Amino acid sequence: MPPGGRALEIEALHAGYGRVQVLRGVHLQVRAGELLLLLGRNGSGRSTLLKALMGLIPATGSARLDGRELLVLPAHRRARLGLGYVPEQREIFPRLSVRQNLLLGANPARTDPGASRWNAATVQRLFPALTPRLGVSAQALSGGEQQMLALARALMGNPDLLLLDEPTEGLAPQRVAETADLAARLRSLGLGLLMVEQKPWARALADRVVVLGDGRVQFEGPPRDLPQDVSAAWL
Repeated sequence: MPPGGRALEIEALHAGYGRVQVLRGVHLQVRAGELLLLLGRNGSGRSTLLKALMGLIPATGSARLDGRELLVLPAHRRARLGLGYVPEQREIFPRLSVRQNLLLGANPARTDPGASRWNAATVQRLFPALTPRLGVSAQALSGGEQQMLALARALMGNPDLLLLDEPTEGLAPQRVAETADLAARLRSLGLGLLMVEQKPWARALADRVVVLGDGRVQFEGPPRDLPQDVSAAWL
């Protein structure tokens, strides 16, 4: 499915930590079926933006998912509206089993069989390595398996937009390639992806890139159009 309607619209978004202002009026859009890649130096606000959208830190401005304002809602309501999030540290429940982690990701507001694409059976088909590990505690998984579990748990919520923070950080090359293939597949199914990732595969796959710097968008457009002066100054 090619990129279509606007899944997420962000306008004048400000966010930070206490008195430290990190984002200073960010404007951007993510369309359904599009991979939008967030680039920038460490401290540029890429992870802060994802946390603000998910409701993990305070933010002002506007962020609308399919026309619904997110910033007035707590994190669990945002998830029920169709926002998925895979943090850099994965944040699985280590003492619970793989099966229990998956079930906790299920979204009761989006379980209509006619509308639900992802459930325990479909995510196991997508990540077959998890099937023999369903009864194992999540803390016993390898780093690559934990990343699979974090992604699978997010998909169990049947999101319209998935926020991915450094999804291949610390993974072996084979796992990186598998994650790239997964991102391409999810995009083809019409899922919007807003991703922080530094590895070359992400730029090759992205429909558009956004460069953050000094808390603002310094460039937005196709990766091939990224100017050298912007790259040199902000990357």
